[in-house]
Amino acid sequence: MSADELYSPPSAFSGDAHVGSHEAYLTAYERSVADPEAYWADKAEGFHWFEKWHTVRDYNYDMTKGPISIKWFEGGRTNIVYNCLDRHLDSRGDQRAIIWEGNRPDEDSTLTYRELHEQVCKFANVLKSRGVSKGDRVSIYMPMIPELAVAMLACARIGAIHSIVFGGFSADALADRISDATCTTLITCNGNHRGDKPVLLKPNADEAMATAEKEMGKPVATCIVVEREKAEGVFAVDMQPGRDLWWHEVMADADADCPCEQMDAEDPLFILYTSGSTGK
Repeated sequence: MSADELYSPPSAFSGDAHVGSHEAYLTAYERSVADPEAYWADKAEGFHWFEKWHTVRDYNYDMTKGPISIKWFEGGRTNIVYNCLDRHLDSRGDQRAIIWEGNRPDEDSTLTYRELHEQVCKFANVLKSRGVSKGDRVSIYMPMIPELAVAMLACARIGAIHSIVFGGFSADALADRISDATCTTLITCNGNHRGDKPVLLKPNADEAMATAEKEMGKPVATCIVVEREKAEGVFAVDMQPGRDLWWHEVMADADADCPCEQMDAEDPLFILYTSGSTGK
């Protein structure tokens, strides 16, 4: 194949794309450079804002005038979950928001926008009932299951900052991330299968919480556990009274009404560590 050959996408694909051609990209790019305030304000109009911003960006790129800094959409208040879910309920509430396929070929599920919204609100109220509020840090140590998305969105709905830790990481790696972010809550599962291999997450989580307590000087207050695999045999787990709670039990009676926390545009949404370390 010649390196000079050019293959254009089908017109049906290009016509439905956000940027339908190279020319459209160049036009957008040139506008973003020539008038960034107008360009980014136009993009931000696509979001729902509880209160609109008064300044698109406030910045200093001159080190002789002070520290390099930039702030976006000052005065604006929004919530990313409202934009992901709530504003779509009337128009596409019964459309699929999540399509999930599990480890086994016969394992799959879907959640509509309305169903996902309900699950997110319920779990947000579970977190609030455990004292989690705006600015608190929540560690999420799970495989790629629907509850992972629910947990992320529930945190964002109430203004808590989530920190996702890859489910294949060791107890020590998890402990480092819990303590570095000073997480008050951990969300995990008893375990899962990767291919035919059982992966035991809750024992790792227990070890990590013990280590993190020594490093932080205080315990993780709450650990919510999804019963991803039937809790028997190799997937049976120890549950510490007062700290450990089963996801399905706390969700059973949770209220499905949870207003969104109104967040400043610059409020942190999540902490995501590099794959190798916490940066220490």
